[in-house]
Amino acid sequence: MGQYTSMHPKALLDACADLVRLVLQFEHPADAVVSRYFREHRALGPRERATLAETAFAVLRKKLLFEQLARSGSGAKERKLAILGFFGPRDFLAAALNDTEKQWLATCDAIPADALMAPHRHNLPEWMAQALQAQLGDDFWALAEHLQQPGTLDLRVNTFQAKRSEIQKELAQAGIAAEPTPYSPWGLRLQGKPALQKTDAFTRGAIEVQDEGSQLLALLVDAHRGEMVVDFCAGAGGKTLALGAAMRSTGRLYAFDVSGHRLDALKPRMARSGLSNVHPAAIAHERDDRVKRLAGKIDRVLVDAPCSGLGTLRRNPDLKWRQKPQAVQELTEKQQAILQSASRMVKSGGRLVYATCSVLPEENELIAQAFSAANPDFVPLNVAQELERLKVPDPASLCSAAPSGDGPSAGTFLRLWPHRHATDGFFAAAWVKK
Repeated sequence: MGQYTSMHPKALLDACADLVRLVLQFEHPADAVVSRYFREHRALGPRERATLAETAFAVLRKKLLFEQLARSGSGAKERKLAILGFFGPRDFLAAALNDTEKQWLATCDAIPADALMAPHRHNLPEWMAQALQAQLGDDFWALAEHLQQPGTLDLRVNTFQAKRSEIQKELAQAGIAAEPTPYSPWGLRLQGKPALQKTDAFTRGAIEVQDEGSQLLALLVDAHRGEMVVDFCAGAGGKTLALGAAMRSTGRLYAFDVSGHRLDALKPRMARSGLSNVHPAAIAHERDDRVKRLAGKIDRVLVDAPCSGLGTLRRNPDLKWRQKPQAVQELTEKQQAILQSASRMVKSGGRLVYATCSVLPEENELIAQAFSAANPDFVPLNVAQELERLKVPDPASLCSAAPSGDGPSAGTFLRLWPHRHATDGFFAAAWVKK
């Protein structure tokens, strides 16, 4: 037991309860709260940090269930939540508990899953559960189960620098086991959370952390050497770097974002990647003059729109409690405006891709269909056929038809789900301009 951590079990559980209290205030994103906590408690070792972070995230993932269980038992609510979510050996946790707490925990552990009420099984706010059930039917429970697990750690190999098979061997030599991702030709999937930052492959920019689903969005843009390409909502630039590598560092790749702060995070990644064709630029809004100057000049435009982020609940479980239905409504108006503005840059014969990491039809299919209806000069691409041409295995299984029965044929849209594809939840639609 002593090898697990140098910290006393009681002290570590107290720290977990303290961090749980802070993340449940929902004033800031959970990962930011955790980072700040670590900055303020610099003496914590890697094991303690892992226990603290994973405990806080477990409480966020199973909040409704844990709050229900915490109504029984004695002591402070945050402490009970931390006990239920504790990430670490059970014998270590037991050393931090009094006899009453041990008995209470045993009682909680003994409750069978099928005895729980629906909200305590799916751990989602009611509006979200209803929206997902309406789409998935019986499949909803498989998704709910997956959303309560941590996401896998996926890497994108920078193919401008190295081959996937070479990097897989190199990581294996460093004691990191990685499997090729099933769909993305650039991806490797890892077990656990190894210290990637310390590897030579990371330092020299041969790998980046990027979910396989996000890699597929970049693949769908199908950027080529020498083209003019725009990543319209680039953020910290995960997809930008994938596009730059696909272009073999030739042509011009504009990374636009309204947040200069996010684009700053792209700069060190860009330097590592060895790409010289990326041009980050902060814009004021989607109708910025920079955008107007590029009207009709761009070969490929990717609009990875700001969205509810509900496809990423495995990684960001706090989002389900922080996101509200009225905020989603405001987002859909923004998504339509951004897509419409970005489309003006596409040249004749060029490609437009609209993508989100949301699982809600109003941010996805409904936006794509409204755009198609309003813009007859943009011809929708069948994404399944396109992925097949790009040699992605089993492309039809990654796609969905329009939600209305009389809509376009099967395979119209990319629709990735954690429980079906082991990726985050993603959507994409693509068009070619006449």
